[in-house]
Amino acid sequence: MMPWLKWLPWRFFIRRIARAHGFLDPVALLARLHRFAQPSEVGEPVELLRAGMVFHARGLINSRVIQHNLDWVWPYWIERQFDPEDDAFVPRAFSITHVNLSHRNWTAIGWPDCPELPVVDPRGMLTPWFDGWSLDSWLVAEDGQHLLPSRAQSCDQRLDMEDGLAVVTVTRQHGMTLRNHATVQLESGMPVCQLRLDARSDRGGWLVLALRPCNPEGISFIHKVALSPERSSWSIDGQHALTFNKPAERHHVSDYHAGDVAIHLQDLEDQTEGLCEVGMATAAALFRLEPGQPLAIETEIALPDVRRMPQGGNGTWHAALQGSCQLRIADQRVMSLYEAALHTLILHSPEDVYPGPYTYKRFWFRDAAFIIHALLCAGLTGRATRALDRFPARQTRRGYFHSQEGEWDSNGQALWIMQRFCELTGQPPKSAWRQAIVRGARWIVRKRLSEDLDSPHAGLLPAGFSAEHLGPNDYYYWDDFWGIAGLHSASALGGLLGDAELQAEFQEQAEAFRKSVDRSLERDARRLERDAIPASPYRRMDAGAIGSLAVGYPLQLCPPEDPQLLGTIEFLMKNCRVSGGFFQDMIHAGINPYLTLHMAQVLLRAGDPRYLELLDTVAVLASPTGQWPEAIHPRTRGGCMGDGQHVWAAAEWILMIRNCFVREESGGLILGAGIAPRWLAAGSPLTFGPAPTAFGPLTLTIKPESPQRVHVAWEADWHAGAPNIEVRITGFDPIISRPGETSVWLRADNTS
Repeated sequence: MMPWLKWLPWRFFIRRIARAHGFLDPVALLARLHRFAQPSEVGEPVELLRAGMVFHARGLINSRVIQHNLDWVWPYWIERQFDPEDDAFVPRAFSITHVNLSHRNWTAIGWPDCPELPVVDPRGMLTPWFDGWSLDSWLVAEDGQHLLPSRAQSCDQRLDMEDGLAVVTVTRQHGMTLRNHATVQLESGMPVCQLRLDARSDRGGWLVLALRPCNPEGISFIHKVALSPERSSWSIDGQHALTFNKPAERHHVSDYHAGDVAIHLQDLEDQTEGLCEVGMATAAALFRLEPGQPLAIETEIALPDVRRMPQGGNGTWHAALQGSCQLRIADQRVMSLYEAALHTLILHSPEDVYPGPYTYKRFWFRDAAFIIHALLCAGLTGRATRALDRFPARQTRRGYFHSQEGEWDSNGQALWIMQRFCELTGQPPKSAWRQAIVRGARWIVRKRLSEDLDSPHAGLLPAGFSAEHLGPNDYYYWDDFWGIAGLHSASALGGLLGDAELQAEFQEQAEAFRKSVDRSLERDARRLERDAIPASPYRRMDAGAIGSLAVGYPLQLCPPEDPQLLGTIEFLMKNCRVSGGFFQDMIHAGINPYLTLHMAQVLLRAGDPRYLELLDTVAVLASPTGQWPEAIHPRTRGGCMGDGQHVWAAAEWILMIRNCFVREESGGLILGAGIAPRWLAAGSPLTFGPAPTAFGPLTLTIKPESPQRVHVAWEADWHAGAPNIEVRITGFDPIISRPGETSVWLRADNTS
């Protein structure tokens, strides 16, 4: 903007124009909105505003299309959300936009290191291209009965990890069975999305491959579709998009004004192409089903802008999983969720790490810190290294690790995960990281407010948007705890770089920062008349306090039994749970699997057996394909916020299981503290490893010999000497191992 433009009376013009047309004064309205938050330099990150505008722009289109055309066959979430008899029903009255608020569930398929991530919805609808059109499949019997998966009351869906990664969906109704198998495979080194349909009908009929101008978020335009002369491929909007292995016996096309092609399957003449100026073209390729005879149709969809994958097996699923930390226990549910989470992490770390395949297919430092930590703890070090190497390029000249403006936790998170990388790998920081480390730590120091302020936020980081689920802009302790941890990490990294001055500088700054936070927390204790940590110095105890758990997990800035930490977890356990999981009232407004696991981690560290209750709750909340959306609707149990496959949640599952078997504490290792009694009661050996730790990788084996005796053994490759090791399994007397020991026998604690 030209310097002179800022002197123009823009506010006067805006007010005058708005009032002239009968609108509220937007300037006054925004001023009032800002009064609900603490004053801050950034009202809301522009990146989130941009994403929200795109989200609701589609929702506006949805509102103009869906409710006027309920005789169309829509995706599962629309069929449920627009059904007045369903728990997912959302009244429309004054809603300007219609968005998916009740079944934000989908599962990504893909190939290691391929950035394209097709998604499959809970009824098997495949969206092969990012934010694009979809493929659905139906059966139509000779007597007019239909099998429409999105309208079926139930189906069986699972994640198949036997040969790569596939989502299998089976729907049965009226003597008809439809099996949908979606996957991504390599062909001549190129990733290709494949959809196989297996159909059977007692009465015969037709298998329908349907092209849909929609996806799990709503409308996605299709203007033109054409069937090839061989009747075995579709061109969609001028692109050769997909092929079938058999020629279509019948083919129909419809536009918006004529209605969904599904309405006219019995009365349309055969057509080979169609055009819709509105962008709502639909098409159906029909294949004859003989009574009682199986039929298989295979479809291939070229993925856009993919590169040739490495040859010689380097880019296979087997290679991607090679050396990863493996879990073997009798609890098949827990184990399958762990394996699914490993696959999820690999899919979403092609170079950067993404917290989701669709809504969140972008980079955040906050999510990246947890996802990279899980990659490191799972032994997927190469992927973690590749992502960390991209951090310095995202840093501004002043040292801000920028993914979203106005979020003051990112620098602490970036420095903390860099230091964890060095701990878990036994490697020094890369020389290319040095400048980023120094700039990042000094940015935290400069960003802090003056310690001389006469206010509860003296010495803290400024008010900001922070972790957006905590509430309006405020002086969040979440930011401060990450800032302190970042300075401690920078100090440790300075020592590893051989720079004693940097090490001392950042240690001193971390201690000064901590004193400011401690003073603020002391005022909180007096103000609240209880030992607990609110979200900020100006908040009552509410669901936003979940962010303050960071002081205990993952940062371990306080002992496990810290009174304020335990007071916070007790408040959250008593007041902020629905169906056993943490329910976030603000913004997310759903049951949050990954935040529930944060609570479980704090309880596990404190030796509180209720961690297992929360772990089991999260396991139950997983989708049939072993995924978690960011937040879960308390009635439908479908996703109601964020991405339908939340990678941070998958990362937390891996970290939770890892800490159940092995975790660092007070300069040593604790083994087995989270082993569920039922895992031992099964009588089978439990194994976990090789698990990277701050002292070196370790493989743990636990053999229950009887209800009274358990043998615990470990194999390790220590970075230096063996650390102090305590074996602590619920129901057995704990043992501190002697130097050089690699196994111990535990005896049942008969005093409890």
